[in-house]
Amino acid sequence: MSSPEQHKDTQIRPVFFVSDGTGLTAEAYGKSLLAQFPKLEFTTRTLAFVDTQKKAVEASNQINAAHLRSGLQPVVFSTLVDDKEQDIIEHCDACVINLFHTFLGPLENCFGEESAHTQGILRTIYGEDSYQVRLDAIDYSLSHDDGVRPDQYDEADLILVGVSRCGKTPTSLYLAMNFSLKACNYPLIEEDLERDTLPDYLLQYKHKMVGLTIKPVPLSKIRRKRRPDSEYASLNVCQREIQVAQKMFDKAGIPVFDTTETSIEEIATYVVRALGISRERTGFV
Repeated sequence: MSSPEQHKDTQIRPVFFVSDGTGLTAEAYGKSLLAQFPKLEFTTRTLAFVDTQKKAVEASNQINAAHLRSGLQPVVFSTLVDDKEQDIIEHCDACVINLFHTFLGPLENCFGEESAHTQGILRTIYGEDSYQVRLDAIDYSLSHDDGVRPDQYDEADLILVGVSRCGKTPTSLYLAMNFSLKACNYPLIEEDLERDTLPDYLLQYKHKMVGLTIKPVPLSKIRRKRRPDSEYASLNVCQREIQVAQKMFDKAGIPVFDTTETSIEEIATYVVRALGISRERTGFV
């Protein structure tokens, strides 16, 4: 019989990214660290714009509630700058990792100067124009998700194409949030898959298009979670769609990336490199 601790390891541990800003820094560092534990499962939640003590208390309550629900001690990655707000989070019933203070202390010693401990300073450093470019990219990607408004694809920096549930949407949003790129995505539906070429309104933009693919078995598992016992999730349908999509990509001559068991960060990096896009071009590095 397994021990209680062995049983816990098979459960899903709650993880929180807490920030007084967007939470992207906490997410990036936290997910990189979690990736070192591939045998464990996590459910993640970002608590962004925790910039007052009241919000810190609310965040603390959510973290403690997650502990009660899961029975497992949550892990918290925090980039809070304010000491009082961070102290509230420190007193959660969780494993709290303060990412900012971990690095600020050694830097203060190196520079011989105390840090500013100022919230929102990243926006000031990069400037309002760059910040707005990023917001515009996020807004564009959200409003052009899942094949919406293909008549506006001329405004896109890149277009992701692939069968349903192969990772297009999260990659598009990651590219917008981290690279300030207007990334849209187009799902190949049954009507498209009955042809042997990509639709004409996509082919005119093949210079900024990347195909995403995935292995049939993982795709079937993903689809079954959304629509159990459906033809849409059957292995035969998944195999056929992937094969047809690959033929379309090959005929169009666009780069293709397999997203199976690949992180969003890796997919995004491949897309940027495949299209020869410079991150600095956007003005937000």
